[in-house]
Amino acid sequence: MKPIFVAIDTPDLARATQIAGAVRDHAGGVKLGLEFFSAQGPDGVRRIADLGLPIFLDLKFHDIPNTVAKAVEAIAPLQPAILTVHAHGGHEMLSAAKRAAPPSTKVVAVTLLTSLDQGDLNDLGIDRSASDQVARLAWIARDAGVDGIVCSGEEVASARAAWTKGFFVVPGVRPVGADVADQKRVVTPARALDDGASVLVIGRPITGAADPTRAIMDIVAGLSHMPA
Repeated sequence: MKPIFVAIDTPDLARATQIAGAVRDHAGGVKLGLEFFSAQGPDGVRRIADLGLPIFLDLKFHDIPNTVAKAVEAIAPLQPAILTVHAHGGHEMLSAAKRAAPPSTKVVAVTLLTSLDQGDLNDLGIDRSASDQVARLAWIARDAGVDGIVCSGEEVASARAAWTKGFFVVPGVRPVGADVADQKRVVTPARALDDGASVLVIGRPITGAADPTRAIMDIVAGLSHMPA
């Protein structure tokens, strides 16, 4: 699997199709989130999938176990390559999601959004550091039987060390010099892979570029120079 999944965060099907077509030869797949799914639904996902790219459905399910299981069953015909649920839903919810998912779908648990930092955790009444909180949620996810977690690049090395067979999705990835926008815990693509990421989620540095094809090619070229 190519490591870069391009985050297509738009409600517009034509725009999403244009971006997916521009990156299809260089990306491992595309990530479709709540913005796209709320506007276009399953039919929109099928339209993007028709381009031949694996689909990462970033819907972050978080509800009681039965409701999450039914939601996963409802999207199972789409056969997503990756599907997100919230780790804070707990052991039973995570297990229910994995049982309901197609065998080919990797179910990954979102630990801490990359838009949160230590100040946000304190506001939420969480007295652990971000790395400790991610480690705790990763343990719950592993014990519940899901395939991996979503975490920032700052935590992926320690998570990989503790869960050697886990599948690690790292969002908030920014090439050197790129605008971090609303992301707070960000790393470069090379560092994230070097630290153990399985998949990199990159959005605006590619989708917001004048030439998305050139933008992803430049990022891929940078990764090809990493030491073996």
